[in-house]
Amino acid sequence: MLRWSRVPVLRRVEPFVVAILLAVAVAAVLPAGGAAATGLSWGTTVGVGGLFFVYGARMAPAEAVAGLRDWRLQGSVAATTFLLFPALGLLVAALAGGLLDDGLVTGLLFLAVLPSTVQSCVVFTAVAHGDVPGAVVSATVSNLAGIALTPLLAAAVLGAAGAGPDAGAVGRIVVQLLVPFLLGLLVGRWVGGWVRAHRRPLTLLDRAVIVAVVYAAFSRGVRQGVWQEVGAGEVAVVLGCAAVLLATVLALTWWVPTWWGAGRPARVTTLFCGSNKSLATGLPMATVLFDPHAVGLVALPVILYHPLQITVCSFLATRLGRTAGFQG
Repeated sequence: MLRWSRVPVLRRVEPFVVAILLAVAVAAVLPAGGAAATGLSWGTTVGVGGLFFVYGARMAPAEAVAGLRDWRLQGSVAATTFLLFPALGLLVAALAGGLLDDGLVTGLLFLAVLPSTVQSCVVFTAVAHGDVPGAVVSATVSNLAGIALTPLLAAAVLGAAGAGPDAGAVGRIVVQLLVPFLLGLLVGRWVGGWVRAHRRPLTLLDRAVIVAVVYAAFSRGVRQGVWQEVGAGEVAVVLGCAAVLLATVLALTWWVPTWWGAGRPARVTTLFCGSNKSLATGLPMATVLFDPHAVGLVALPVILYHPLQITVCSFLATRLGRTAGFQG
């Protein structure tokens, strides 16, 4: 039942990544403006609210409670996602800050406080013969906690760097993200089964919303001349920072769990759930947390990190899957 054709770099390139890159390219040539931009802004606002409603409705509380029993595994993933990653993000941003535009530094810090992915974590864990139920719970809990923790961490981490979200962010988080999510949870008893049964078309819909968010954000940046200030050198620096973050977290999440006697399945789960960052959650949150003119630059590190994590983790998953007896 595994998707993505048993991975090998997700059988060439994940279509979602291609769609996002195309949205960036189209925005560079044909940015939305005038009435089209206004309509797109309203549409993405409603779409983001719909995404978080679906996220709430698809939650299966009984499964989450059962998976939380392995507190060491869940604790290690949560600590990696919401403590280790932000600390590393602050360090990397401080080292690279002099080479990057302030918006890109903000994007690196925002990347560091995002929750984990869901689908890719589970697929990678399954291919590598890790603890799949543990991965499902870790990723789900990470995204649930991230609705509250990511804005709080963003305010703390970015505030420390002098680049915090704008003053209206809390209100927008409540109205556009938290309220729809809670409504989804409340009605999940009645609609959750239908939502989970129609996961594929709903996944296509939420990815379409995310692509629209990317197009809107980059269109705004093009119209305001933001991208004239970003050169290939800065993009290379951002990629280098993303690679350092990913490599460091991968190494730590593979070796550190041995200190508390974790078996190979738990190490595999921690490896993938701790190192992956959610583009699907991050980009909608960025549109809510940050001033509209800044979203394009803030989104760039998140967009660049996504194909990097997919490529590296697909290689690791297939290798670990073939060498199931590999131990550190």
